Amino acid sequence: MAEVIGVRFKNVGKVYYFDPDGNTLKQGDMVIVETARGIECGEIAMENRQISDDSIVQPLKKLIRVATKEDLKKLAENNAKEKTAFNICLKKIAAHKLEMKLVDVEYTFDNSKILFYFTADGRVDFRELVKDLASVFRTRIELRQIGVRDEAKMLGGLGICGRPFCCSTFLGGFQPVSIKMAKEQGLSLNPVKISGTCGRLMGCLKYEQETYQDLLRSIPTVNSLVITPDGKGTVVDLNMLTGILQVRMDAAPEAAPKLFKASQVKLIKGGHVNRNELEQLKELEKD
Repeated sequence: MAEVIGVRFKNVGKVYYFDPDGNTLKQGDMVIVETARGIECGEIAMENRQISDDSIVQPLKKLIRVATKEDLKKLAENNAKEKTAFNICLKKIAAHKLEMKLVDVEYTFDNSKILFYFTADGRVDFRELVKDLASVFRTRIELRQIGVRDEAKMLGGLGICGRPFCCSTFLGGFQPVSIKMAKEQGLSLNPVKISGTCGRLMGCLKYEQETYQDLLRSIPTVNSLVITPDGKGTVVDLNMLTGILQVRMDAAPEAAPKLFKASQVKLIKGGHVNRNELEQLKELEKD
């Protein structure tokens, strides 16, 4: 076991472990630590805690110090510099006529590097842009191409539910979501209804997936052939949470479907999945 603290460098970013070096810290405290990018200022997201050695990536770097007033002042200055750098980079992109969209700019705490995050439809030759920016800022320049999910996380906004994006408020990382989840949850496969503002599958599809997987083990799916108390039929619709099935009876295919509880029917043959329909929506699964 080892004592660690969890530090986050962005509002809703990944939490990294550090050795507190004998300090007791509280959530929200600002600290100075050494990272792969250099010296950084981060916020305590997880207070002192004992965790197993297997959960730690060695070597575990030690806390340098709790952030001082001077450190916080420098952090504020960096934030102001980022806004200026953003505007300068926009002009340089236009001057070089590059097909790219600048999303965010980030200074490392020690000003040893400036990172420019952008999106683009394909690969972009930004070598001349990097040289131009380096001549302006006189420091190391790094351009990183990100996906539309990362863009949404950085910029924030409101989802179709009317609430702020999950990815920009509390999700530390992106969980894998798939069209299969939407299918299993009985959702419409209309891309407009299952996509977030970023144009990719909504992350909230993951939240209830385990519940639906458990329910699917005990309830026939749509297009399944079943035996009911009134005879054979085909499941045309269902509510997995209530366990109510709508079954079109073989004896009266033109009549309205009858309602049965899942416990009242016996499965003969499971329903098939429309593979072509799922393949057409695979684009929504990309990052």
